[in-house]
Amino acid sequence: MGIKLGLAGLGAFGTVFAPLFASHPLVDAIYLCDAEADKIKQNAENPAVAAKLAGTCFSIDEMAKIDCDGVVVQTQPSLHAPQCIQLMESGKFVYSAVPVIGVPDDNEILDWCSKIIETVEKTGMEYMLGETTIYRPQTMFCRRMARQGMFGDFVYAEAEYAHDVDSSCSLRQVQAHRTTGKIGGTLAERNRHYYERGLKSHPMSYPTHSVSGVLDVMRCKPLSVSAIGYRNSNNDPFFKNYDFSNIVAFFKLDNGCSLRVAEMREISSNIGLDGEDFRIFGTRGSYSLRNWRYNGRVEPTPEKKPNVLTEYTDQEMRDPLPPRSLCRVQSRPQHQRRRQRR
Repeated sequence: MGIKLGLAGLGAFGTVFAPLFASHPLVDAIYLCDAEADKIKQNAENPAVAAKLAGTCFSIDEMAKIDCDGVVVQTQPSLHAPQCIQLMESGKFVYSAVPVIGVPDDNEILDWCSKIIETVEKTGMEYMLGETTIYRPQTMFCRRMARQGMFGDFVYAEAEYAHDVDSSCSLRQVQAHRTTGKIGGTLAERNRHYYERGLKSHPMSYPTHSVSGVLDVMRCKPLSVSAIGYRNSNNDPFFKNYDFSNIVAFFKLDNGCSLRVAEMREISSNIGLDGEDFRIFGTRGSYSLRNWRYNGRVEPTPEKKPNVLTEYTDQEMRDPLPPRSLCRVQSRPQHQRRRQRR
C-alpha cells in the first residue's frame, strides 16, 4: 500500500503541481481540497489526478478529518503556517509551499517558524518546506562536491533571486491571482491591521530562493547580517505596501564563510545575475554558472596548483533518479508508518 496524499490549494500554483504529485509511483490515492468547487473540478479532470482521486473537500477543517498520510499545502502564503500546524495536530505529515508564511511582520514570521518547530516536536509529525532551489541542478552538483570535500574550506558565496516585477513571470499577475477568488478576495482585509500599524513587506522577508541553495550545500547557518535596501521611486502601485523593492544583504555564516545575497524585484535586466542562482568559492574548488574550477590543493607545496576548468550541462549536474523498481513501500497500517518516522 502506498501513500494517501491530500492536496490543499488548487490555484494557479497548486494546479501545476497536482499532476506531478499524483504521478509519483509511491502515491496511491489523492484527495483534492479547495474553497472553490470549479478549481476542484478542473484538477479532477486531469488524467493523472483522476486515476488516483479518492475524495474531495472544501476546507482545511475537512481535510484534517480525512484519513490520509500527509497533505501538500499550496494555499495563500499568509495561511501556510496555521494550516500546517492544524494538519500536523490532526496526525498528518505536511509539505508546505514557500514561504513558511507571508505576512508584513518579520517578528510574526519568526514566531510562526518557532510554532512550526514546536508542533513537529509535540506531534512527531514531519514538516517540509518545498523550496525548489534545493532541486536545481547546481544545488545537486555542489552538494555532491561539498560532501566529497572538493571545495576545501568555504570562503565566500553569492546568491540572488532577481525577479523583476514585469519579467516573463509577471509579479503583477501573481499578485492578481492571490487577491482574487473566494480566499484571495479577503487578503486586503486580513492585511489591513498590519498596514494600520505601519508595517510593510520587503523582498528579504521571503528569501528562500536565494539563500536555500547555498545554506543547503554548506550545511551552515547565518550568525549575523547587514543589509541595504532600494525604495521604489516612481510610485508604482505594486510597491505601495513595500518598504524596499530591492535588498542586498551580507551574512556572516557559522562556518566562517561570507555570503552576499541579492533579492531584487525592480531591476531592468538580470545582466550578471542568472535570475535564481548562486556561486560558491572555496580554497580548493569553486562553482559559478555551470563552471567548476579545481586546484587540488590539499597541503602547501612548492609546486603551482593551477585551476582546472570543467564546464557542465544542467543534465550532467543533476542527481540521477533511482530505478522505478526501487519505488516501493511495504504495506503496513498508517499509525505504524507514523511511529516508525518519529
